[in-house]
Amino acid sequence: MIMERKKTDCPALPPGWKKEEVIRKSGLSAGKSDVYYYSPTGKKFRSKPQLSRYLGNSVDLGCFDFRTGKMMPSKMQKNKQRLRSDYLSLSKGKPDLNTALPIRQTASIFKQPVTKVVNHPNNKVKTDLQRATEQPRQLFWEKRLKGLRSSDVSEEALRTMDLPKGLQSIGPDSSDETLLSAIASALHMSSAPITGQTSSAAEKNPAIWLNTSQPLCKAFTVTDDDIREQELKVHQARRSLEEALMADSLARAAESRRDTQGRAA
Repeated sequence: MIMERKKTDCPALPPGWKKEEVIRKSGLSAGKSDVYYYSPTGKKFRSKPQLSRYLGNSVDLGCFDFRTGKMMPSKMQKNKQRLRSDYLSLSKGKPDLNTALPIRQTASIFKQPVTKVVNHPNNKVKTDLQRATEQPRQLFWEKRLKGLRSSDVSEEALRTMDLPKGLQSIGPDSSDETLLSAIASALHMSSAPITGQTSSAAEKNPAIWLNTSQPLCKAFTVTDDDIREQELKVHQARRSLEEALMADSLARAAESRRDTQGRAA
């Protein structure tokens, strides 16, 4: 793909910062452009959140427009007016009508509102209470998530989690990736305990005996040792995060001192 690159100074940022606009010259996205920023040391930034984390409190980017590279006070004013309007609406006690809507059960793993149809008062409609309470569920819907991977802000795929050895998947085309999606969805959509498929018949013929309210895995139990091991992992992760933040803070301080000495010289 052929691209045209234009790099200019950015007065809205501290001295030495450059803005680069890359215009695509061919392909289906011809004419569109991507914007990047470069620090005085040559570090590249692809988004406003990355820029905010790097600059910290040294520069207020609240009204900074990432695409144009200019400060837009009117944009900040509109955001303040919208927040003030939302606050006034909440203070008046406006009811949330969406909480009363029915929830679609089979179209998506995430809860979605659907259209609520109310019959005319003169019409008499017979209802089956048993059928109304039992919602149909699609079997093995987790297979639709196969091949999908989450990514971070830099569009790099995140590493898949390692599941404990005690978790074993069941059903057609069972894999650790499908099992992880099933457990994550069950934790998201249900407040009931996650126990797995407690019936032994589900392993022989899951298409008939599968409990749709539980993920596609064999029955398992969480022991005290599992809980202590997980607490240790959380403690280690927090310690690593603390060390990373401290190293980043020291690196920023050292870079700031070098920039100050360079300007003084």
